[in-house]
Amino acid sequence: MKTTAKFMQDDSIPMIETLAQLRQVLRSLPPDQLERMSAAADEILECYRVLKKGGANIVGEILRGEGTFYEWDHYPEGDIYDNETHAQYYYHAHREGEHGHFHTFLRKKGMKADVTPVPYDGDADWPTAEDEVICHLIAISMDGSGFPIGLFTTNRWVTGENWYDKADVIEMLDGFVIDHSTPSWPVNRWLSAMLVLFRPQIEQLIIARDAKVAEWQAANPDKDVFEEQELEVTSTLDIQVEDQIRAIKEVMQGRPD
Repeated sequence: MKTTAKFMQDDSIPMIETLAQLRQVLRSLPPDQLERMSAAADEILECYRVLKKGGANIVGEILRGEGTFYEWDHYPEGDIYDNETHAQYYYHAHREGEHGHFHTFLRKKGMKADVTPVPYDGDADWPTAEDEVICHLIAISMDGSGFPIGLFTTNRWVTGENWYDKADVIEMLDGFVIDHSTPSWPVNRWLSAMLVLFRPQIEQLIIARDAKVAEWQAANPDKDVFEEQELEVTSTLDIQVEDQIRAIKEVMQGRPD
């Protein structure tokens, strides 16, 4: 998917928090991007359909056969990594108000060759080996029924990532595709499609992430903002898949608010 340049260039655009704001943003997108978002919506609905027929859900699929569910542990053990796209994810839990959340990443081999992390002169050890350099894209909060309820970004120390500028991270979103069947083909397809369906909101959250980090750094110039334990979640947004899909379909059909 091509990036939406207006989000990357204008930090003043308000976060999409209402259906009216969402429809306004959707109407501004190129037709081909709307088509991709609509196709992602259909993919997500298909994943829900096949899982429901088997009495399963997204979270249940990830935890199937994993034994006791412990906070902080990664599920499945060892994470999920696509050797061709170099996208990666895992599921875990440690936050109130949700069952758990997915963390999504792209590794160095999946990035453009000329993309580099932001300059850093602090004391923390950032990954340096090519097979260890990694960028966190977005986290997806899930409820107890296995459905998504929110999106959020995190500070660098949370995932031990390399920190990339917002424009580079937004461009990396195109690379998040898990194109194999393990541990669950529906989950892999669903997660890949979620980053397309909610692309405008994810771009805004990444922009808000950088703004929050810059704000903290300006207020605390003597601290290493990337390692500041008090700054964990850098931007967050509640979501409803049904509302997102309905708005996309209505805008594509030219229906009024």
